[in-house]
Amino acid sequence: MDSTALEPTSDDRELAQFFQDTTLFLGPDPEIMGHHDLAPRTALEETALSQYEDPTLLALIRDRLLAGANEGFEMMEQMGAAPGAKWGDLITGIYSASGDLAISSTGGVLVFSSLVHHPVKFIMKYWAKDPTVGVRPGDIFMHNDARYGNIHNTDQSLLLPIFVGDKLVAWAGATVHEGENGAIEPGGMPSAAESVYEEGLKLSPVKVGENYQLKKDWVTYLQNSVREPKLQYGDMKVKLFVCRRIEARVRECAEAYSAEAIVACLRKGMEDVRTEVVRRITEMPDGTVRTMLFADGTLRENCLIKINLELRKQGGKLIFDFRGSSPEFANRANNTVEASLKGMISQLFLTFVFPDLPRTQAAFAPVDVITDKCSALNSSYQTPNAQSMMTFFPAFTCAQLGLAKLMFSSPHKYTKVVAPWYNMINTFIYGGITQHGEMVGNLCADLNGMGGGAHADSDGEHSLAPIFATMADIGEQEVMEEEVPFMQLVSKRLMKNNMSFGKYRGGMGYQVMAAMRGSPFWGFMVTCIGSKIPNTRGLFGGYACPTYPLCKVRDVDVFEVFKKDPGSFRYNIDEIMNERPFRGARYSTHHMGLQFENLKQGELYMISQGAGGAYGDCLERDPALVKKDYDEDLLSLDVAERIFKVVIDPATGLVDLDATERARADERKARKQRGRSYHAFAKDWTAKEPPKNLPYYGSWDDPKHLFAGGPDKPVSADAIEPIFMPHPRDVRIAQLEAENEQLRRRIEGG
Repeated sequence: MDSTALEPTSDDRELAQFFQDTTLFLGPDPEIMGHHDLAPRTALEETALSQYEDPTLLALIRDRLLAGANEGFEMMEQMGAAPGAKWGDLITGIYSASGDLAISSTGGVLVFSSLVHHPVKFIMKYWAKDPTVGVRPGDIFMHNDARYGNIHNTDQSLLLPIFVGDKLVAWAGATVHEGENGAIEPGGMPSAAESVYEEGLKLSPVKVGENYQLKKDWVTYLQNSVREPKLQYGDMKVKLFVCRRIEARVRECAEAYSAEAIVACLRKGMEDVRTEVVRRITEMPDGTVRTMLFADGTLRENCLIKINLELRKQGGKLIFDFRGSSPEFANRANNTVEASLKGMISQLFLTFVFPDLPRTQAAFAPVDVITDKCSALNSSYQTPNAQSMMTFFPAFTCAQLGLAKLMFSSPHKYTKVVAPWYNMINTFIYGGITQHGEMVGNLCADLNGMGGGAHADSDGEHSLAPIFATMADIGEQEVMEEEVPFMQLVSKRLMKNNMSFGKYRGGMGYQVMAAMRGSPFWGFMVTCIGSKIPNTRGLFGGYACPTYPLCKVRDVDVFEVFKKDPGSFRYNIDEIMNERPFRGARYSTHHMGLQFENLKQGELYMISQGAGGAYGDCLERDPALVKKDYDEDLLSLDVAERIFKVVIDPATGLVDLDATERARADERKARKQRGRSYHAFAKDWTAKEPPKNLPYYGSWDDPKHLFAGGPDKPVSADAIEPIFMPHPRDVRIAQLEAENEQLRRRIEGG
């Protein structure tokens, strides 16, 4: 056969070009989205690395570039309009010409920069050579759609290519949790969204400016699509200024050393980190750790959503196998795109496992992640994902549990072994008309005060930082009150007994009581799991965190209460809910998936930030530490004696050491009496399938066999279909109709 017959003809080439030029729709590229390792070396990188090998010089250049990224971070935090910008829910970064994250700011949300390499690579693959788009000096690109690389679409990224002469040497990036994005509910994280078309802005990577100027038509379109046009425009400009400053710092380095030196620095830094991570992983003992968590709802209804992890360490490779987790939900926003899951676990490595390493994408490059397609951790293009945190935060905690056990057994540790950090955004999302007559929708920064996990040798820190940003702020309430019409009547006050119990307790969370004042239209949302089942676990015998419901007091105006009877107000959630001091008011609790709800002036909405997981056995806790918590009013006398078996004299506040020793000895004896053999325990505890009355999603035993609501709804992991949930309103209507029918029959029968 003539081999030339297999060569493409000019007609073949023209046909291929035709199909390329007439593509119907450029959706997310599976090749780009499925790849989190470094891109192959380019010819320019090969040349640069052969010219610049001096580690001292490359380290000097890197320090200067990092200073530029940090400078940009400070600019954005000081100038940004969004609450997320003001309190550190942002990041800046420098990416290679191919799109790999090479340097990110010291502060900020690492998961952003761990994901924004995807849109840069999309731009380079599809727009760089497209005559209608192109990539030129001064071009400004934006994106926010998680399906092209992000967390959720409330996070907006601005990207700027950096040229030195005619060479594209890097990209500057700035990402901010903007909040408001025009979704079906205000504030940017719509748990009521039942499709991707209700989640607000969905920007694939798009050019919004040229010659360092934002296009007015694009700015107007984006402002017209959200509730806060001033915020949208302001932060687009701020991100542009930040990227320009980073570009200036890169060019200054290029003038001092050369463009090739910059390229060599970025590439060598990433490759060195990748090599070091492989070395450190190799130090860990080979083995398998299995763990799981349950999300206790979709934010619309209570149910059990399984997050299943088998973590395997094999030589220089770590494999996170999440197969067996819940199927995806077709009309709920709690789905996670697999790339977002990877970004979150990358954050875990850079914060809790190898925090001494440079903050670069390469720190996660040697790690493999396996998921089921069309699962809640690898959702399809059609499913909403605005509340992806409800599944990838539990996945983060599963990974943190597994890695802590591997780290514990490692001969060399690069940081302390820490129990899982609290993992939910316990805060108020708000929307409505401000006291200044402006429409707004955003969230409070006190979500950043998550409780820290207990250390292997000390207690966890109280309300320190979120799992996604080690250097974020919790905001200043006085500043917020100048902009929005509600007050935190109790703001960031630690809540007694709100801790995880262990040899070392988890860091505690604070309580918040909020009430609106002076607005014709205002509402709150709360978007968290964990009001039925703890969502953060302890380590090595330590307790999990408590559960956290939303508490409400309606049909009251607490501002009038302060005028007429200020002494009746209580400054703790438990006292208000138990004592019920306001006559005629309605007291209720709700799971932490409250959709946007209007409220009247003075009505109380109350939540608590969560506690980190505990470490070790409660009976091994030093009585002096128990007494310290008691003296600081963080722990009640009852809990000290019932959980820790520490006997404290209520009159003197002193620990009775002899009585404590006896109480602990008695409890150890009682434990032995309660103890059973493994086989006896397993016989009573285990079942072949979930209970029939339990809305259960995910595997029960075999990760290949899933359930989509209960034992009567089996699903093969090879053929997962999206789950459609009934609208809560329709469920309630059906309940009321059934009650009416029962009453009708009773009346007719009587």
